[in-house]
Amino acid sequence: MKNYQIKIEGMSCSHCVMAVKKELSKISDLTISSVEIGKAEVSADESKVTDQQLKEAVQEAGYTVLSIQ
Repeated sequence: MKNYQIKIEGMSCSHCVMAVKKELSKISDLTISSVEIGKAEVSADESKVTDQQLKEAVQEAGYTVLSIQ
């Protein structure tokens, strides 16, 4: 399992947090540790989840990924 820290631009309220959490939860084999304004922490098997999938989920929620570490 790899831990990912995603920095997100454009989030400003609890609705933003819920929108990002909802989209991330659609990714199979992903465990969401926390989602806060401006960031999310998740863990997943690197062979099953890609950075691109994480980025697309955040974009689907309407926000921009600044970095994934």
